Amino acid sequence: MPQPKRIGVFGGAFDPPHNTHAALISLALAQLQLDQLRIIPTGRAWHKVRSLSPAADRLAMAELAFSKIPGGVVDAREAQRAGPTYTVDTLRELRQENPDAELILLIGGDQARALPTWHRWHEVLQFATICVADRVDQTRAGAIFDPQNQANPVKYVPDCPPGARFVGLQMPLSPISASDIRARVAAHQSIESLVCEPVARYIVHHHLYQTA
Repeated sequence: MPQPKRIGVFGGAFDPPHNTHAALISLALAQLQLDQLRIIPTGRAWHKVRSLSPAADRLAMAELAFSKIPGGVVDAREAQRAGPTYTVDTLRELRQENPDAELILLIGGDQARALPTWHRWHEVLQFATICVADRVDQTRAGAIFDPQNQANPVKYVPDCPPGARFVGLQMPLSPISASDIRARVAAHQSIESLVCEPVARYIVHHHLYQTA
């Protein structure tokens, strides 16, 4: 089997995974012409203030939500890693496993703004091209990614080292958020239009998000 040449990397809590995540994965696979997109639920996230649901539950829900998307691969490495999980360590492992592939890290605009606070963030920029997913309703002045500025296409990222590689990905505005879904479950409200049916059943069966 030929090795993938372009590998996308999409990490997150996925607590829970929802329909906007699935739409972004399909969009990234198509727009970026990826051979594969690794979807990586985080383990012990160093930057999260709130406690996450158990990694095993988030990993199982990600499998239910994304495993049938052609080109999508749910990757368990961070959920199984002891101690805090850092993107730079995951990218290093993927580089060692796929030495000839281009790694493309998919992040949102808010994550791009916070990039200088990431653990060893300059190394992250060495390992991967950064794909910034911007909402299509953002004006050019408000969007973090400006494809017409070839010298520095990403704004609001200070001290960006020379040679860093950025691309943009536009996606439609979506009101769905994981925090809203958790609040809806705690309030005994329907989430059937927000997550896929297997994930909704998993949440009920495992009694997740019962309290706000």
